[in-house]
Amino acid sequence: MFNPLNAVLGLFSNDISIDLGTANTLVLVRGKGIVINEPSVVAIEKKSKKVLKVGVEAKKMVGRTPANIVAIRPLRDGVISDFEITERMLDYFIKKVHDNAFFNLPRPRVVVGIPSGVTEVERRAVQDAALNAGAREAFLIEEPMAAAIGAGLPVTDAIGSMIVDIGGGTTEVAVLSLGGIVVSRSLRVAGDEMNEDLVNYARQKYNLLVGERMAESIKMAIGSAYPLEEEKTMTLRGRNLITGLPESIEISSVEVREALSASVQTIVSVVRSAIDDTPPELVSDLMESGIALAGGGSLLLGLAERLSEETKIHVFVADDPLTCVVRGGGAVLQDLDTYAKVLATPGRRGTNGAR
Repeated sequence: MFNPLNAVLGLFSNDISIDLGTANTLVLVRGKGIVINEPSVVAIEKKSKKVLKVGVEAKKMVGRTPANIVAIRPLRDGVISDFEITERMLDYFIKKVHDNAFFNLPRPRVVVGIPSGVTEVERRAVQDAALNAGAREAFLIEEPMAAAIGAGLPVTDAIGSMIVDIGGGTTEVAVLSLGGIVVSRSLRVAGDEMNEDLVNYARQKYNLLVGERMAESIKMAIGSAYPLEEEKTMTLRGRNLITGLPESIEISSVEVREALSASVQTIVSVVRSAIDDTPPELVSDLMESGIALAGGGSLLLGLAERLSEETKIHVFVADDPLTCVVRGGGAVLQDLDTYAKVLATPGRRGTNGAR
């Protein structure tokens, strides 16, 4: 319903869309675009729980902190594992883009993307975190819906659309039509799981202990889900578990593909399962429009080709897949009346909603 007060306040507040990801948090300010894209990492002092660094600066400290400092990721598998730290991280990002030190601005309305498989308690936790961090009003939208809107799919039309959003902690698969999710799957196998696959592969095959950042860089550089026209190699560095000394080996894209095969196959199986449960009329639509890939995991080389071969449906990577969710939330902010029915929960106002 149209609210004149919200309309007036919206003219002066920096309403924001947040993609609260396991790996990265993106923030879009209405009318300004994406202003923050930083790792979802917070460095705190153990005893006092004082926040020292957030985002990029905190990620630089992962694996390098002294005993009295810990760098943590407050979200695991797409959900909040540490509510207090998540709230502080949200508070940091919201204040960073809505600094009202010089202007008496109303607090922002906030749209936050959440995985489709979260519980009601987890939804409430995210909404509370946004309100406690300074939002005037907080709305939640399921990530596959936001990703589909950001990818330009006609989610409010009487036509079937399908999105596969592969993030850091979760893979979200959804078939959408008429502003609702017809079929959905939420799988806690995504980018982080692939990194762990590579760490385990190096340990088992080469007795080499490698860090998560090393594994991620290998995955992004030469990882693939489908045979490449020209296979590649890269240097993998770590510590030999037998000698305890540093060691470097050359690892090929064929080996990396083998290491990632279990996670990739799990994602493929979930996509096929979702299609199997989709009504035939919508499947017919998908055969014409195709399946859109979003999220950082969609950038894995050959994934679109692999899914296309397995599903017999054209699969394509959305434009700027890393930002689809936050851009979808931004589109909702631009027209809350039109997109009201796609929200996961109605907006909740803070205790001082007018400010």
